[in-house]
Amino acid sequence: MSHAAPRPFSTVRAPALAGRVRVPGDKSISHRALMFGALATGTTRITGLLEGEDVVNTARAVTALGAPALKEGDTWIVKGRGVGGLTEPAGPIDFGNSGTGTRLMMGVIAGHPITTTMTGDASLSKRPMRRVIGPLKLMGLEIAEDRETLPLTLKGSDALIPIVYELPVPSAQVKSAILLAGLHAAGETTVIEKEATRDHTERMLRFFGADIRTELKDGKTHITVKGNAEMTGRDVTVPGDPSSAAFLVCAAILVPGSDVMVEGVLVNETRTGLYTTLQEMGADVTLTNLREEGGEPIADIRARHSALKGVTVPAERAPSMIDEYPVLAAVAAFASGDTVMHGLAELKVKESDRLAATAAGLEANGVKATIDGDTLIVHGTGGKVPGGGTVATHLDHRIAMAFLTMGLASEAPVTVDDTAMIATSFPEFIGLMQQLGAEYRT
Repeated sequence: MSHAAPRPFSTVRAPALAGRVRVPGDKSISHRALMFGALATGTTRITGLLEGEDVVNTARAVTALGAPALKEGDTWIVKGRGVGGLTEPAGPIDFGNSGTGTRLMMGVIAGHPITTTMTGDASLSKRPMRRVIGPLKLMGLEIAEDRETLPLTLKGSDALIPIVYELPVPSAQVKSAILLAGLHAAGETTVIEKEATRDHTERMLRFFGADIRTELKDGKTHITVKGNAEMTGRDVTVPGDPSSAAFLVCAAILVPGSDVMVEGVLVNETRTGLYTTLQEMGADVTLTNLREEGGEPIADIRARHSALKGVTVPAERAPSMIDEYPVLAAVAAFASGDTVMHGLAELKVKESDRLAATAAGLEANGVKATIDGDTLIVHGTGGKVPGGGTVATHLDHRIAMAFLTMGLASEAPVTVDDTAMIATSFPEFIGLMQQLGAEYRT
């Protein structure tokens, strides 16, 4: 496969940023809205759906399973079939590069007496599915091949057995797959978590009318769903993605004179570690107009230019901000004192080794950074970041966006070696930044 030549791109130091903007919808909630709409009876209308490739593949998947998901104007309409009502697809279902779509859909398919082959691209076909397959097999799912990676042929059942399953490793995707299968089982299915993970599935199942309860016992969370569930089609507004909003908020904090409002952002506490950290650093970031939509907490986030001080970010905060460390590192470059970020092991196995790439990008622009095991220490400049360097992005969209944000306030322009991959997650990034007053040059 041939790739277009990389396109280097530079940020020019920005005047004050100002304005009100909305960011694209949250990916986790977009996937779930389509699937739960398919399992509900009646029609589900979704506004604000993230129309990235991963989510569009989920829309195609539910359509192939007999629950058409089609766009009409700005709204996606899903014609639900009810729990247990999906039908066998005409051919294999291609999930592209979406791990979330694949793992959750295994739970959906498990409760239907149909045979389905799931495929994906080269990258997805290398990713392990064992943690999902194990518990689903206990419930009655059959896998035609003795393997744990795509392509896989699944044979579901309308007589699934409810289970009580303690997650060996924290995973919202595995939890969600089991709960989705549990909707079709006779009796109650319980997932036990030692450490809390994102709870989007539980919130949205409740919103669609499933009988689900969460209890704390002996320091562990027990999530129980009642089988033979009946869910009803709903109107879902997908909130703005907090990981996308992060770049606009951080830009406003860094550029003198800025005042920016990002409207309608998801502020589920399992996703807001960055905003907590920014406030601890002295950033003027406020959550206003708090409300609930689709079972999730939403707010408008106002950010203004601020003087920052270095802080220590505890390891236990990492799960709620794992995607935001590169942009936090860019912000920390402007703080007075050191910012110490603990517990970043997972960053080494993201789209790139994000930990090494972040440190290298800082060093290239005159900011000292130290990696000590799973800890990143950014030695803040107290406000004057030299810039002038070129950052190797390693085809990682978050590295590219983090350093394009840093360059808005650095003394000399910051260049990233490529921006093509930003389109996979946040194609509106450059446009929204320009709308607020940022300038870029190729």
